[in-house]
Amino acid sequence: MYVVMYAFRVKPNQEDSFIEAWKGLTSLIYKHEGSLGSRLHKKDDLKYLAYAQWPNQSTFDKAGANLPEEANRYREIMKSACEKVEVLEKLEVVEDLLK
Repeated sequence: MYVVMYAFRVKPNQEDSFIEAWKGLTSLIYKHEGSLGSRLHKKDDLKYLAYAQWPNQSTFDKAGANLPEEANRYREIMKSACEKVEVLEKLEVVEDLLK
């Protein structure tokens, strides 16, 4: 399994828009690109962390070409709702004891 970790700094009063767009985009990536899903965590008032799980790095690297046009709308909402988006880490899972 392969994991990508993200950090989002959301603009004030944009949290709901960001979360809804994140959920919409994540659902499309799961449905169309073969991801194993993602979790979103709130660190503080305007900072969120997420990690997306993939079956392997190759599936992650190839992702993007199969998304419907609707994905662009979610990306734009997220982009306008955030002050900063960054990829923190890309990691290969060695052992998985999460249940």
